[in-house]
Amino acid sequence: MDILLCCADDAVLKRWKDLLESNYDLEQVITARELKIRCAASPFDLILIHRPLIDTDTFIEIRRATPLSRIFLLSDQPDEEEGLTFLKLGIVGYANTYISSERLAEAVRVITSGAVWLGQKVMQRLILDSYAKTKEKAVADSEKKLDSLTKREREIANLISQGQTNLEIAANLDIAERTVKAHLSSIYEKTKTGSRLNLALLINRG
Repeated sequence: MDILLCCADDAVLKRWKDLLESNYDLEQVITARELKIRCAASPFDLILIHRPLIDTDTFIEIRRATPLSRIFLLSDQPDEEEGLTFLKLGIVGYANTYISSERLAEAVRVITSGAVWLGQKVMQRLILDSYAKTKEKAVADSEKKLDSLTKREREIANLISQGQTNLEIAANLDIAERTVKAHLSSIYEKTKTGSRLNLALLINRG
């Protein structure tokens, strides 16, 4: 397992080496320029990068130079936005530079086994963002289905979502109950819901 350590801070670099050199083959660089040269020369199984060494543009160049290397970014002041930004650019690990030795060793094991290592706050933010996007898509899908309804069908669908019976809807709209049933058949077909419950869920989601 070949690991490249990228850091200009002697104390941090020494800490990484002391922890990893007994189990891995290590190389080191201390500038972004050296990092790009080494990445272009040969791939590494894992690259540990100290965040102060690079910016996003430099990272993109490195990612292009060594697309198969797994990259673990360690930041002196990690935060959700930074973690998500670099996660989208291709890192598979993100943590505090001063993470405990035990946790750092565990993170390296997890990453080299093919998994992703993220701090709890970044993971929570990622989950929330994913949930928000899923919810937005569900709402958009609901609205698209409901847009196909006529004004009268939308009125009936809304009353269904409020739990009203066919008889109550007929009375409220001053139409025959059989007319309500006819509209419901059309509504179920257009919205692909098939039941009062599914229709109510669709209305409430949209």
